[in-house]
Amino acid sequence: MTGRFISFEGIDGAGKSTHIQAVADWFRARGADVQLSREPGGTPLAETLRDLVLSQPMGSLTEVLLMFAGRRDHVETVIQPALAAGKTLLCDRFTDASFAYQGGGRGLPLTVLEPLADWVQEGTEPELTLWFDLPSDQAAARRASAREADRIEQQDLDFFERVRAAYARRAEQAPHRIVRIEASGTVEQVGAQVLATLAARYPA
Repeated sequence: MTGRFISFEGIDGAGKSTHIQAVADWFRARGADVQLSREPGGTPLAETLRDLVLSQPMGSLTEVLLMFAGRRDHVETVIQPALAAGKTLLCDRFTDASFAYQGGGRGLPLTVLEPLADWVQEGTEPELTLWFDLPSDQAAARRASAREADRIEQQDLDFFERVRAAYARRAEQAPHRIVRIEASGTVEQVGAQVLATLAARYPA
């Protein structure tokens, strides 16, 4: 793999999607061939599974299996080819989200999540993850003003606090990869943190 893989994480409403385009522009200004994607989704099959997960009632294990099924198709048909072609792939969520949402939020154990991640990813992992950290009540206020909530976004604040705590544990376990972005400020303040992180990680 010769490309670069960067993921964007955080609870719904933290603002990660807002900053992906700015990061893409930053890399393109430095000559990178940038490709954007997202999870759940990223391929026609994975987008179909996304629609099911976000709209249909289902159990927690069914939910995580659908997430990883979509991820497998995404890894195999989008992520690995992009990296092999030397592209900079920016992905709105990846496997950290499953550990946070289905692990922290839903309570599924690591004995379920870790083997799935190993089988599906085959070692494919972001080299950098920007974690947009925001208190759950602030994130809920942002979501309410922006869009109608999907099935997962309809969960209560306790659910999102568990998700946030799970992200924090992931960051503690992988400090070389996961960089916490304080997401409670203005778009400009958060963007400045993101660009400072990129400048430090990828000097000219």
